[in-house]
Amino acid sequence: MSSNDTDPRDEKPQYVLPLVVRIERDAPPARTDALETAARAVLRLLTDERALDGGEWAESVAAWEDARIRKVVRRARGAEWRRAEALPGITVTGREAEVRVFPPVPLDGWPKDLARLQVSGTDLDDPVPPGPAADGGAVLWTNPELGMSAGKEMAQAGHGAQLLWWALDEPARTAWRAAGFPLSVRAAAPADWPALVASGLPVVRDAGFTEIAPGSCTVVSAFPGVLEPQINL
Repeated sequence: MSSNDTDPRDEKPQYVLPLVVRIERDAPPARTDALETAARAVLRLLTDERALDGGEWAESVAAWEDARIRKVVRRARGAEWRRAEALPGITVTGREAEVRVFPPVPLDGWPKDLARLQVSGTDLDDPVPPGPAADGGAVLWTNPELGMSAGKEMAQAGHGAQLLWWALDEPARTAWRAAGFPLSVRAAAPADWPALVASGLPVVRDAGFTEIAPGSCTVVSAFPGVLEPQINL
């Protein structure tokens, strides 16, 4: 597509998938825990009966998937979090992280209690290095050269999980869902990143609306033993 072409997705009604991460002032979650929890939250939304054909969220999910797959992460604590939990959605917990995902809403039609939440301030750290990816689950490899806020990276992890879900066949989907969507989010080694992008695995290419340049590759999604790269890494 040349720079003069328009993306047909931009001509459709634009929806966004809201995610809210709980960040209490005295007990913020670890960054990797928040990334992994956000990714699982997206998978839980995609597979919830309310999002499937005939479900109460099915129409908005279909409209969202038919345009650009936008996700926005906001933060909440205290009363803000309690108000967010009162809205229709799904809360997913990690080791300590809590992320609530909501059905897609029009880009300019956020519910009041979500619209007032801040996008900034999601800078999280890992107190200790996360260690190697766990066996038996998916691995979402992130670009080691992009400096993203935790909120932005949570959205990218969600994109990576969604592309991986779409790439799997039905038996693999069924098994992954039954196991509770085990996955790890890890930064790729800088030397491995070019090969990962060229491996034939699902690659997230960001539209460039916030923080990073359009077309930046942010996540490569793999599932050892299920969806392997087409080249040796």
